[in-house]
Amino acid sequence: MDLNLLRVFDALMDTGSVAEAATRLHLSAPATSRALSRLRRAMNDPILVRAGRGLVPTPFAQRSASTVKALLAAADGLRADPADSDPASWHRTFSIRLNDGLTPVLAPRLTRRIAGQAPGVRLRFVRQESKESDLLRDGSLDLDVGVADPPPPDIHTSTLFTDHFVAVVAAGSELGRAPRLTVDDLCRHPHISASRRGLARGPLDDALEAIGRSRHVAAVVPSYAVGALMALEDDLICLVPQVTAAHLADRGVPLRLHEVPFDLPTADVEMRWHRRVHDDQASRWLRDLLREAIHPLV
Repeated sequence: MDLNLLRVFDALMDTGSVAEAATRLHLSAPATSRALSRLRRAMNDPILVRAGRGLVPTPFAQRSASTVKALLAAADGLRADPADSDPASWHRTFSIRLNDGLTPVLAPRLTRRIAGQAPGVRLRFVRQESKESDLLRDGSLDLDVGVADPPPPDIHTSTLFTDHFVAVVAAGSELGRAPRLTVDDLCRHPHISASRRGLARGPLDDALEAIGRSRHVAAVVPSYAVGALMALEDDLICLVPQVTAAHLADRGVPLRLHEVPFDLPTADVEMRWHRRVHDDQASRWLRDLLREAIHPLV
């Protein structure tokens, strides 16, 4: 099968659109549509079918997507050219899965560095809906950044920093003017719980319960950035990773950061990648830039 057809297949699976795949491949829409017709004949499958105004992949296409990505990655490795070692000459997309607390911190800093060194490189940030490693294995993800369980043997890791939670409040509020945050403050004022899984309870509740106290969670939101912005209302409290809170405050968001008067668990934030790209020049370059982007904050 023509390798270029597999590149069309890969673009169609990623975009779900003939027009968007054509743009990504620098082809015309009619040429991409003709390539889809050839793919259908070669694979003996419709590949994409109409669903409302869009296109959806067939079960065969979904099963084949990871295999095609692996084949393309292997083919690219076979034609690596030392003359193509300058990132400024690259035209490719890197996919990075980020913990939601790190997205407002790392995404803009990394994007700025990438744009300055490699204008033909695009970053695609993926929400952390799970922590599974399968997307690293099949090439759908280049990097995974966040807090996770011990990795399987085919996944490489590098610890970026260790973070802890701080309480953020509006800088101009009563709590924002206070010299420190007390246990009484935590119990008297309403809280915003930031949880991707929609949880209202966390380690702070366990610590308070151990001394016979409790807090009132007034709202649960899906991300730390949203929780921190909600804390701009007077005397609302939200627990946020310190790196995220410091980034927002450095960018002018009028927040006051308070240490929490309990020893809450810390978290090791890691960068993960699959062993097949461990020695890949572009992957190493991306990992180095990510470390450089986070360094001023930790």
